[in-house]
Amino acid sequence: MVRCMKLLFGFLLLASVLPTLGQENGVGAIARGTLPDFVQIVALDECDPASFNAALGPDFCKNVSLPGFTTTFTNLFAEAASGHPDPNWDFEPDVISVKAGGSIRVVDQGGEPHTFTEVKTFGGGFIDGLNGGEATVPECSGGFANLAVARTRLLQGSDSQITGLIKGKHFYQCCIHPWMRVEVDVK
Repeated sequence: MVRCMKLLFGFLLLASVLPTLGQENGVGAIARGTLPDFVQIVALDECDPASFNAALGPDFCKNVSLPGFTTTFTNLFAEAASGHPDPNWDFEPDVISVKAGGSIRVVDQGGEPHTFTEVKTFGGGFIDGLNGGEATVPECSGGFANLAVARTRLLQGSDSQITGLIKGKHFYQCCIHPWMRVEVDVK
């Protein structure tokens, strides 16, 4: 049974990375060294449906991970408070380059909501218990009561596109899980 679970997990992991194999920066750059004009970023998490749904309401976490590969609601907060937030909550890739005028598509393939919010500098989000001691950045202040934050929300299975990127470095983070960060270098 364990071997079967490991094989299934390996297959699922392989299936999730196949679209990016042979691509530069996780996107379809045509020739090596050529900057893409489109990049896809994936939001991931491993929320434990039983504990997250008990704490936050039915169907909050819609994760389909195998047993033993999830993080409980309590552990997520404990790990963040210890300064070692769960690495399974992540944006992939973390650093990208794209052509000026290009676009980013962000897809939430995790089990719970996230935000993809542009910030001036990385910092804390709007849930103090997940900030690991970092102060909330102004762009995340107010949580979803702040319309600018609410517009960046990604529900499980949804996507969002940011178009017309201008030259320079852009920083994006999840205002809920602030260790989920992406640096975008637009050239």
